[in-house]
Amino acid sequence: MIIAVDGPAASGKGTLAAGLARHYGLPHLDTGLLYRAVGLAAAEAAGTPAFEPRAIAAARSLDAAHLADLPRLQGAEAGNLASKVAVIGEVRRALLAFQQDFAHQPGGAVLDGRDIGTRIAPDADVKLFIEADSKARMERRARQFEALGQAVDRYALYHQIEERDARDRANPNGAFYPAPDAHLLDTTQLDIDAALRAAVAIVDGVLAKKAKQNSF
Repeated sequence: MIIAVDGPAASGKGTLAAGLARHYGLPHLDTGLLYRAVGLAAAEAAGTPAFEPRAIAAARSLDAAHLADLPRLQGAEAGNLASKVAVIGEVRRALLAFQQDFAHQPGGAVLDGRDIGTRIAPDADVKLFIEADSKARMERRARQFEALGQAVDRYALYHQIEERDARDRANPNGAFYPAPDAHLLDTTQLDIDAALRAAVAIVDGVLAKKAKQNSF
């Protein structure tokens, strides 16, 4: 079973995907970490002509070991760099096989990102698109950074989230939009437990419907 979970930054998609993976006993991949790792690998060249070729080289050589430094990967710098490398077509192509291989491993998987249901796994059994308003997402991300001991400028963070959304939507190499068969879940007013219950209900409902259709 493949479950695709998409949505904007700090919508709760990563936490929900991890919860779904635990609930259904499936491996989980936060695909955003791939872009964050590539962005950090090219960070020294940011703002120079060397940034794009360095990011492409990093994407082509990426392996699971590069995803181990979670505190750094989850920081604000990594998130900003991730959206910059994500618009590079060669970076996306280099990471495509990594993600698709993970999705189609025996037994399936849960993946979260921005183009899982539209590009990485359009054949996913269940597709979720997680939404939340910008202020709620800013506050969630601020609390994450503060838990890591990082100082937070909430005004600046809000505008970073808005800018990130705009870049993601305008990305000519992306596919950041709900798939036609995706189920929308707005988490603005939901805590993580309520959001996870809602997500599990959606998945169970889709699986039950498919089982019923296959029984005829």
